[in-house]
Amino acid sequence: MKRIVILALLLIVASCKEQKSKDKEFAFNLMSVVTPIDVIKTSNFTVPVYDYDGFEKLLLANEDKTYIVNFWATWCKPCVKELPYFEKIHNIYKEQDVEVILVSLDFPKKVDEVLIPFLEKQQFSSNVVLLNDPKQNTWIPKVDSDWSGSIPATLIISENKRSFYEKSFTFIELEDALKDFITN
Repeated sequence: MKRIVILALLLIVASCKEQKSKDKEFAFNLMSVVTPIDVIKTSNFTVPVYDYDGFEKLLLANEDKTYIVNFWATWCKPCVKELPYFEKIHNIYKEQDVEVILVSLDFPKKVDEVLIPFLEKQQFSSNVVLLNDPKQNTWIPKVDSDWSGSIPATLIISENKRSFYEKSFTFIELEDALKDFITN
């Protein structure tokens, strides 16, 4: 049964990839499996918006990939500083079944004013989603029981391994953390 589900997901992912490259859609490849609570659309891209319950389903979708999930916000200077490192990792390792997901924790009321202009300027090729769930005290410990809630924070997960980092990364540190997943 698990193989059938994985095969179905792979077919969905394969069909989504071509469309994504055509219209610069920022979307987690499994977005069609878990419906977002909202979708932010501009002329250049689309960003799915999830509450934590929906986002958690995406995290639990077990594929033969390594996911780097970075929690950030435009108002967090260390977060913005490290975003190019995640983008570089995405560009270098995307052919090795590594997927970068940039999870914006920006305030929903500031999306049009701050987040959208930031994304338009940056033109990320990594997946970007907005997490809109005000119950942080509920979902933060679900991401990692030791997470204080500070950002930047990064979760690296694969089918058999999980590591959480509540810190800023340099490119070398991020690549070294990723290599622990893809070389084992």
